[in-house]
Amino acid sequence: MSTVTYTPPQIVERALAASRSDGCVVAVTSTRTANIRWANSTVTTSGATEALSWFVVAIVGKAAGTVESTSTDPADIEDAVRAAEQAARDAGPARDAADLVTGTADDDFAAAPEPHSFAVYDQLIPSLARAFDASKTADQILYGFARHEVSTVHLGTSTGLRRRWVQPTGTVEVNAKSADLSRSAWAGQSTNDFSDVDVASLAESLSVRLGWAQRSLDLPAGRYDTVLPPTAVADLMIYQAWSAGARPAFEGRSAFSAPSGGTKLGERLTDLPLTLFADSSVDPIRATPFVVAAGSGDEVSVFDNGAPIGRAEMVTDGVISGLLHTRASAAEYGAAFSPMADNLVLAGGDPGLSPTDLVAGVERGLLLTSLWYIRTVDPMTLLLTGLTRDGVFLVENGEVVGAVNNFRFNMSPLDVLRRAHTVSAPERALPREWSDWFTRTSMPAMRIDGFNMSSVSQAR
Repeated sequence: MSTVTYTPPQIVERALAASRSDGCVVAVTSTRTANIRWANSTVTTSGATEALSWFVVAIVGKAAGTVESTSTDPADIEDAVRAAEQAARDAGPARDAADLVTGTADDDFAAAPEPHSFAVYDQLIPSLARAFDASKTADQILYGFARHEVSTVHLGTSTGLRRRWVQPTGTVEVNAKSADLSRSAWAGQSTNDFSDVDVASLAESLSVRLGWAQRSLDLPAGRYDTVLPPTAVADLMIYQAWSAGARPAFEGRSAFSAPSGGTKLGERLTDLPLTLFADSSVDPIRATPFVVAAGSGDEVSVFDNGAPIGRAEMVTDGVISGLLHTRASAAEYGAAFSPMADNLVLAGGDPGLSPTDLVAGVERGLLLTSLWYIRTVDPMTLLLTGLTRDGVFLVENGEVVGAVNNFRFNMSPLDVLRRAHTVSAPERALPREWSDWFTRTSMPAMRIDGFNMSSVSQAR
């Protein structure tokens, strides 16, 4: 084994130079992470890690083969290229085949991966200490963790394209429990650098919810007017966006397929002016502005690596307006190339309304904290099932009057939009179900008429 190791830009250039195929793509991701965990209102662990991974895509005719690696050894780099070329020769022609994207080099392509340090927590740690002190005074216990990573992507192609992108990702999740562990509340926040995170404020809001839960009531399953907080809306809308592939819709195998053939483009879901879209340039949830794909699927193609990602609208002013296209499916169906960015926004809510205002408008219904264990029941209707978690509250005449049991729900995100009654202004939100994989969303709170709580759950 060689004692020489290569930097990410060198890995890209070495692999491309070794290529003997009709085309080649190489992408290297360097990730540097720091985390803090706490339990019983005390920090328990902290740590920092560095990781590097990369993939090479070899194009032989209209076939593609991918090999992934973590090695920085020059000999291993060439071996990976040869293996990818063999995988391409063994594969049949790809339905998503297209010419590789062309372009020039970003000015900073040769720069090293972005550095990282625990200094990112300089503002969080004092607020965490204040939260611990307040929890002990209130006879409560705090659990949770904060994670921050900086990923640097270097991507190159045999057509001369060279792209580099630095992506910061931060999350904090706080769980507050009563001292006897009978009551629990959760809050989470997405951030770029923790400058906008105050754990003490998050814990204070959780203390209010623990107070609500001192009164406990039982409710049966049924349909309830329900206020979904932004985190729950995010989890549901992510499923809708990820299911909006054009090819499945045209082939009659998705919730966006029309019963008589074709798609549901143009169908109105709601009279509210709601717009669901992904856009890599939206602040403060900017995302990688070009395609990075180690494998192909209905919504993404290895042949599109390096292609710019713009705005992809899936719902516009309440109407289904767009589907996700690779360049190949766009050419096949006469549409625009529309890849999805690594973020999601639901806009169009009332800028004068807050989640608290939505609760004040409920005569009798529910306020949720979050959803979890969400699974697809029927992809043709996008029917989802899942559980409520860490606090379901009964609202009467605009006031929270106590906590109720957890439920299993059965709802499609399409029906969530159809049944939307009132929608607040969007805010940056952390989806709880997808917090490890998809953190950049801006979502409103929503009051849904007749949200289907299909059964009572014993989950706590």
